[in-house]
Amino acid sequence: MGRSQVDGGALSGCGIILVHPKFPENIGAAARIACNFGIHGLHVVSDEHHDEERMLKMATHKAAFLIRDMHYCATTAEAVAPFQLVVGATARQGRRRMEDHTPREVMAQIAPLAAETRIALMFGSEASGLTNEDLDFCQYASTIPTADFASLNLAQAVAIHAYELYTALHAHPFSGVPKSDFANSYDLEGMYAHIEEALDIITFLRDDNHVFWMRNIRQFLGRVRLKKKEASLIRGVCRKLLWYSRRHSPESQTALARGEER
Repeated sequence: MGRSQVDGGALSGCGIILVHPKFPENIGAAARIACNFGIHGLHVVSDEHHDEERMLKMATHKAAFLIRDMHYCATTAEAVAPFQLVVGATARQGRRRMEDHTPREVMAQIAPLAAETRIALMFGSEASGLTNEDLDFCQYASTIPTADFASLNLAQAVAIHAYELYTALHAHPFSGVPKSDFANSYDLEGMYAHIEEALDIITFLRDDNHVFWMRNIRQFLGRVRLKKKEASLIRGVCRKLLWYSRRHSPESQTALARGEER
């Protein structure tokens, strides 16, 4: 596979998502890195627009188009909506977080999907990184291994992940990959909302375990790589379950009995 096939195809459909970055210079540096590796999308979750001049200074003229075409998003959900697979970069670990791998391991797993899948690499703020709620949108979590001193800045983390994705795509032949229509984040979030509503109405979810079970369901289904029609099928099952539960609820039965009495 030639270099132009990767740069103009699979990589150009990929994107970088920065969630609440603090410094405009880091956004510019991320744009410069993205341009180096043929990534043509930059999405920034922020309540304010950053200083364009400071971003352009770090991006240099070659990556200036990424700054000018950058997508500002109000929420993480909005930023991930166009993408079908999201990799979240995180340094934190915990019992309730998804299983994490090195960037190289993650990119090796997603390389076979890249030709027909829009991939996003998502990074948190310089101070606190991605939250658990941000990671809920991710199918993979990636942690950069370090020695005793772990102090990589945002631009360095973007560079390492972009490089590993680039090299994984160059090493993997795409010619045999069948065309697929994978569910994107918008499809998946709609599906998860229906699952949550259905599980709530049958009392599977309770106040004390609600977040725990939904996070586990997200992680499980995220690894499955659902297609659009499969996500739609799950939503259809949930809708039917909701309809049945509401129709056979005590309130519905009472209303039905009153109607028959009339």
